[in-house]
Amino acid sequence: MAEKPLRLLACGDVEGKFDVLFNRVRAIQKKSGNFDLLLCVGNFFGSTPDAEWEEYKTGIKKAPIQTYVLGANNQETVKYFQDVDGCELAENITYLGRKGIFTGSSGLQIVYLSGTESLNEPVPGYSFSPKDVSSVRTMLCSTSQFKGVDILLTSPWPKYVGNFGNSSGEVDTKKCGSALVSSLATDLKPRYHFAALEKTYYERLPYRNHVVLQENAQHATRFIALANVGNPEKKKYLYAFSIVPMKVMDAAELVKQPPDVTENPYRKSGKEASMGKQIPAPEEESACQFFFDLNEKQGRKRSSTGRDSKSSPHPKQPRKPPQPPGPCWFCLASPEVEKHLVVNIGTHCYLALAKGGLSDDHVLVLPIGHYQSVVELSAEVVEEVEKYKATLRRFFRSRGKRCVLFERNYKSHHLQLQVIPVPFSCCSTDDIKDAFITQAEQQQIELLEIPEHADIKQIAQPGAAYFYVELDTGEKLFHRIKKNFPLQFGSSRCRCGH
Repeated sequence: MAEKPLRLLACGDVEGKFDVLFNRVRAIQKKSGNFDLLLCVGNFFGSTPDAEWEEYKTGIKKAPIQTYVLGANNQETVKYFQDVDGCELAENITYLGRKGIFTGSSGLQIVYLSGTESLNEPVPGYSFSPKDVSSVRTMLCSTSQFKGVDILLTSPWPKYVGNFGNSSGEVDTKKCGSALVSSLATDLKPRYHFAALEKTYYERLPYRNHVVLQENAQHATRFIALANVGNPEKKKYLYAFSIVPMKVMDAAELVKQPPDVTENPYRKSGKEASMGKQIPAPEEESACQFFFDLNEKQGRKRSSTGRDSKSSPHPKQPRKPPQPPGPCWFCLASPEVEKHLVVNIGTHCYLALAKGGLSDDHVLVLPIGHYQSVVELSAEVVEEVEKYKATLRRFFRSRGKRCVLFERNYKSHHLQLQVIPVPFSCCSTDDIKDAFITQAEQQQIELLEIPEHADIKQIAQPGAAYFYVELDTGEKLFHRIKKNFPLQFGSSRCRCGH
């Protein structure tokens, strides 16, 4: 029997607006039913007079839900948190403590770290140090059975959390946030990580906690930053979610990857951060991965959007890729993918060996998200496809081969751009072109030549079936599929056996 999920609420900076928060919680529970816990990150107390808090402290008013809060983030509010190990502040309101692990009766595991980062000694009462982070890590990560935690609560954002993800708005995650929190998130692998203090709402795309092809699949992490309670811009400050504790979850269900999962934003291990050093931003590393560099111009770095670093400092927020209607053999996050065939993984696309290819070096360029054809690709994915094509042409040319590319958008649900290298000594581009045209005529297929600089998106509409060939000279052949089409077309060999 499946475990019943816990229903939780998470909240950003309350800043002393207790009535606003708890009235909102009452309204939500009246509409949607009761929740099990309310978790508050950021500044629970504000600079407002204590009259409102006194009503809760003396029992005149009562929180409508069991509420757990983090400690002070400034000297002004240290006075409210007398016991560093946690204590009850008022009925139904509990201070978790400076740092530690809270495990509920259900098995739900919540790790908490109060305060803001400090690298100075002595550490202020409203801050945490590298030693604090190290002690939390040691509590959990010392056993070989450790897989991660359900929830991580911190007040500061983790530094670099925006890398490889959707836009974090006006918050620059390369400058803002705590490198120590990044380090902790790297090691603890929380399924949910909540933070505040920046007075804005940001739900990052989920990210992986494993290295594809090098480590077994692990659960993904969702980072959510919440705004301040009652903010005039009406930014989201309450987040409702359901969760089954990982200790009682089926292992296969736990590691299922969301379709919009990204690379881990904290590419480096947390060791440098725990020593008080910044984690280098991932895009400052070489884009060279398994076999060839996607950068055409040396000395310029590729950003997390796949664009050149000299482009606009405000990249467009990437759209979430479409989700497959069912199991897909080619979505990289899918368990059906035969990952031993994967050669290289980019930001939006990946390269894989063809299963049963026409030659030993027959490869496929595929989008990581679920797109049916080139026509349906978003601009940033098209840009990376073109980089792969150019790189493969250079690579195979250096080995005495020319590339033939083709796509069959017919009876297929996920784009597969076929790349077949043919030795220069085998046949010329004209021979390959003639072979396609001859085979088309034999099967009564109208294969049209289209202008070299024509964009296929100008010729075919999304959802239209077609067959498309691109030769190494830039010549292009196109057939609009109206009814039936032979699935093996384009897969025959030329006279020399290639």
